[in-house]
Amino acid sequence: MSTNPKHEPQPAEPAPGLTHVDARGQANMVDVGEKAATARRAVAEAIIRLDDETCALLFAGDLPKGEALAVARIAGMQAAKETSRLIPLCHSLALSHAGVSFAPHGSDAVRITAEAATVSGTGVEMEAMTAASVAALTVYDMVKARCRGAVIEQVRLLHKSGGKSGTYERQPASRSGDDLDGSGVDRSDSA
Repeated sequence: MSTNPKHEPQPAEPAPGLTHVDARGQANMVDVGEKAATARRAVAEAIIRLDDETCALLFAGDLPKGEALAVARIAGMQAAKETSRLIPLCHSLALSHAGVSFAPHGSDAVRITAEAATVSGTGVEMEAMTAASVAALTVYDMVKARCRGAVIEQVRLLHKSGGKSGTYERQPASRSGDDLDGSGVDRSDSA
């Protein structure tokens, strides 16, 4: 006897190449229950472009709002832990590591690098990208009073490892941004 009073059909198989969409085009959460728990790691980056003076003040810790990079680091790590609350079909993961770092990117920009790691049946790419995004948004919030023209650019995955699909590496962003074609070196175990 069915417990479904409407006798709705069982979920369809995933659409080819789209793990979060079934054959009928409906969104679904991937079942990772049968996947092996392996060490997973992902690194993402975001670039935020400022003016030269604001960028110098940011790295010196001399902004009116205080230590902007410390606040952005904590915001990014917190965002990594909250990814499943922000991205509807992400699994809730117990992260073993979340980190955020900052480096000058020329005289007028900041390169934000975020890393996430876990041992799980699913990857942590979204956690790393969420951390980089929220850290960049936090920098924007901390500098907007003196640099309204700040622009967040290039939120993207740089590295992922673990799991069935193997390792993916993208070369870091060039200063000119010419490498936005999505290319990277695929080092999949299956290749």
